[in-house]
Amino acid sequence: MYSFKNDYSEGAHPRILNALLESNLVQDEGYGEDQFSREAIDLLKQKIGRTDVDIHLLSGGTQTNLTAISAFLRPHEAAIAASTGHILGHETGAIEATGHKILSVAVDNGKLSPTDIQAVLDLHTDEHMVKPKLVYISNSTEIGTIYYKNELEQLSDFCRKNNLYLYMDGARLGSALCSEESDLTLSEISALVDAFYIGGTKNGALLGEALVICLESLKEDFRYHIKQKGGLLAKGRLLGIQFLELFRDNLFFEIAFHANKMADLLKNELVKENYTFLTHSPSNQIFPILPNAIITELQSKYAFHIWEKVDADYAAIRLVTSWATKEEAVAAFINDIRRL
Repeated sequence: MYSFKNDYSEGAHPRILNALLESNLVQDEGYGEDQFSREAIDLLKQKIGRTDVDIHLLSGGTQTNLTAISAFLRPHEAAIAASTGHILGHETGAIEATGHKILSVAVDNGKLSPTDIQAVLDLHTDEHMVKPKLVYISNSTEIGTIYYKNELEQLSDFCRKNNLYLYMDGARLGSALCSEESDLTLSEISALVDAFYIGGTKNGALLGEALVICLESLKEDFRYHIKQKGGLLAKGRLLGIQFLELFRDNLFFEIAFHANKMADLLKNELVKENYTFLTHSPSNQIFPILPNAIITELQSKYAFHIWEKVDADYAAIRLVTSWATKEEAVAAFINDIRRL
């Protein structure tokens, strides 16, 4: 049974494991004050091209989202998210549990536009309702689509004109930036959003996300929020060591390129077999639409999610590739599709 279920089925890139082993007996400070975390944060600032951002290392995406969003919002303020947004459907109500409503927008491609946000603002006009204050987006999105530079520029301009925070979930930011269609850089993202995070968990790390706070007014006392939400790890070095290894050279981007390449191989071969897709996804998640009978046969050899029923005879499945996906596994999957 080979898994295409997600991009965290495997442990971590061998270089990260080696770095953790080699530093294992080095004594250092706790709670992210260690030399590895400090060096990793300085390195990330270099990669982003800014020294005026604050960077915090947290363990996971849900923890990062709930800590950041609850810290940025006042009690009566709400977040706006696409109907497919991770904070809306896959975080067990973590944001709502901190007292902040999520205002959902139905979209087809997983992405928000200024028009979508304006519709929410038009419905929330006074103190009898929650006040929309933060716009949540993901890059890549939960259905594999990515934001292009002009789209992010339009969102950024709209949010700033309407006094809204723009926050980007970057759980799969590596895949988004390394897509052949991407025209964004880390530096450009930092100039267009108020906060975002660089995901390590889904791109070769054992665990870890690097939250980048760009807007000055959101920085104050943030470590207090991390501690209160249980995110200030005594052995914070474990996060620092991993990000230091990922960004010491080009490893973070190299392994994201590999994940995308494996997804492209799957996609291109499925296109040759005349299959269609639920979305146009240039990242490491693809959503082919297959006959139910073939899906059942494939499930005897491969693990994947059945994402959405299309009609009585067809469904869209989700195939996710990772830094560790083997080309032989992709070839085997395609051969089985052809055979079936």
